[in-house]
Amino acid sequence: MGYGRCLSLKQCNDSSRYFTNPAGFASWTSFTACLTCEDCLLFHARRGSLGTGSQQEIRKPEPTIFSKIIDKTIPAVIIYEDDKCLAFRDVNPQAPVHFLVIPRIPIPRISEAHDDDASLLGHLLIVAKNVAKKEGLDEGYRVVINDGKNGAQSVYHLHIHVLGGRQMKWPPG
Repeated sequence: MGYGRCLSLKQCNDSSRYFTNPAGFASWTSFTACLTCEDCLLFHARRGSLGTGSQQEIRKPEPTIFSKIIDKTIPAVIIYEDDKCLAFRDVNPQAPVHFLVIPRIPIPRISEAHDDDASLLGHLLIVAKNVAKKEGLDEGYRVVINDGKNGAQSVYHLHIHVLGGRQMKWPPG
């Protein structure tokens, strides 16, 4: 298979490990699990994505519009990108500035995040803060995470809305 990034987002060049394509792991539909990389095994074991049989098979959730933005099969105005997340403008903005920050790994909703996702979740918020500053939101902004049906979540891939450029009202919803 060659050289690439394993799903735990650590570099490896062991051909017995699974890899992503250069555009990001969301474009794969199934993988052969690395049985030697403890980080990878823990990542998938806690997500319940390790299969059974002689070769452990890992299946990612069904593709979402966000996974297609990550692998760049559908266009988006990406305003920030790193190895853990990306930020892009909302296609249906609810404020003069409205962008989303999403993790590259498919956490369906905030209520399904695990304690060991804390570092990634913190990174998403720092990215939201830094992009908000770059976007000129010096007077403040709102950060929103919708969770589940009653929380009005429409895409089941964790995403942070950052809205600004106008006075927000309270209460929301």
